[in-house]
Amino acid sequence: MGHALCVCSRGTVIIDNKRYLFIQKLGEGGFSYVDLVEGLHDGHFYALKRILCHEQQDREEAQREADMHRLFNHPNILRLVAYCLRERGAKHEAWLLLPFFKRGTLWNEIERLKDKGNFLTEDQILWLLLGICRGLEAIHAKGYAHRDLKPTNILLGDEGQPVLMDLGSMNQACIHVEGSRQALTLQDWAAQRCTISYRAPELFSVQSHCVIDERTDVWVRSMWSLGCVLYAMMFGEGPYDMVFQKGDSVALAVQNQLSIPQSPRHSSALRQLLNSMMTVDPHQRPHIPLLLSQLEALQPPAPGQHTTQI
Repeated sequence: MGHALCVCSRGTVIIDNKRYLFIQKLGEGGFSYVDLVEGLHDGHFYALKRILCHEQQDREEAQREADMHRLFNHPNILRLVAYCLRERGAKHEAWLLLPFFKRGTLWNEIERLKDKGNFLTEDQILWLLLGICRGLEAIHAKGYAHRDLKPTNILLGDEGQPVLMDLGSMNQACIHVEGSRQALTLQDWAAQRCTISYRAPELFSVQSHCVIDERTDVWVRSMWSLGCVLYAMMFGEGPYDMVFQKGDSVALAVQNQLSIPQSPRHSSALRQLLNSMMTVDPHQRPHIPLLLSQLEALQPPAPGQHTTQI
């Protein structure tokens, strides 16, 4: 499991016998930090995610996140460069070395455009959505679902291609709920791991006997969450962001069919696509293969040209 690691002088660390120089802090969450580091062996920049592990369960979850990354070699899923566990007295830090994306996240791009009074074009939206779906397809093919899909968890590559990150919330794609105890356990898990304004309706009140599958992702949870991402790309904010910010009940809001604003920027086909993903009944949402075929049919004549990139 863990690779050799040491903290050296002058702000450098060694991971897998390679030295990395600390450049600056990129961000932090409740129990993790992300630093920008430079590989002194290759001159490339990397993002070093450090997860604070207070107990054995934390270490197991960090290891699981690393294992999820290692499952994939896909252009639309963030790859893991290296992983190690570092002891700090009675506590540990799990370190995930990841590629650095200078363009940031899809949300950064949405906000940048919104600050200028602009939005992503439909061609850009379709191109991005296709890449996101291909990443989700690869995840689902392994029997998993992302479970926390949102614009801040989608990086943009140098050519604007979407790359799915933060695989720590991934779990099995199809979950059979048998009994109220299991339903409450899943509901509590979703409350902790799935962002509330992108969480599917069926996860706010899990039925005692049901099947939660990948359509929550898109293939259940993801399809709903993917619909929320599509909405954010179209309108500059998630469909339930304002509900949450006002302190109103997202759990109640998602039980009603979403009203999609009219805009001359969007075709009826794109609106119909969004509407199908945001259906309250999870069994009426499309599966990824159908969505991919619809997206490929809607792609502009020359995908990959500058007009389809961002």
